[in-house]
Amino acid sequence: MSKNTPTKSTGFEGERIAKRMARAGLCSRREAEAWIAEGRVSVNGKKIDSPALNVTEADEITVSGTKLGQQEATRLWLYHKPSGLVTTHKDPQGRPTVFQMLPKALPRVISVGRLDLNSEGLLLLTNDGALARQLELPATGWIRRYRVRAYGTLPAGAIEAMREGVVIAGVHYGAIDVEIERESGKNRWYVVSLREGKNREVRKVFEHFGLQVSRLIRTSYGPFLLGQIERGQVKEVTRKAMESSLPKAK
Repeated sequence: MSKNTPTKSTGFEGERIAKRMARAGLCSRREAEAWIAEGRVSVNGKKIDSPALNVTEADEITVSGTKLGQQEATRLWLYHKPSGLVTTHKDPQGRPTVFQMLPKALPRVISVGRLDLNSEGLLLLTNDGALARQLELPATGWIRRYRVRAYGTLPAGAIEAMREGVVIAGVHYGAIDVEIERESGKNRWYVVSLREGKNREVRKVFEHFGLQVSRLIRTSYGPFLLGQIERGQVKEVTRKAMESSLPKAK
């Protein structure tokens, strides 16, 4: 590829520009594609309007006039998200966000999926947007496990129905494994395991069966455990643990 003119590659040289931007820890691939459409990205001095472009390390990429740095080594952190934070970099409603509360020493990171405002527990963070996207996909096969507190008792047949998957308001929710952990007054604690993690999935499915979730704590995401990480604290995954746990790139 010329240093002066970006061209659409028909082979396998380099990688897609959105992926390159994500791997630099700048944004997710979806955000990169949006920025390209907005005209914020240039390659070798020329503005581009399509993500259908391969780039190599020899190409100079600028985003909003700032040169894209070299790709950083992939890093991964475990974060104990408190309730009351939204998982976004900027909230239009002005609510406090996860990223505002992270230690200042962390580089720019992206979350692997989300936990809603009132949910807490394990949230994976990475500086590699492409990895974040990969780990979010159901195809990865990783189980997300939660402790769920709800008022009342699930009706007969509800647990079996959840294991088969349910349709709510036209949306199909895949198999959810539910076990009763313990009772606490009129509340019950459940251990819930699933592989998809659609928006507010656990809450919606429990509501479908007449129970209001009052607390939801994610305790694990694939091979990574919340363990003894204190609320609001971050723990980096070692290189060895990351390499042995992450799915191999295809």
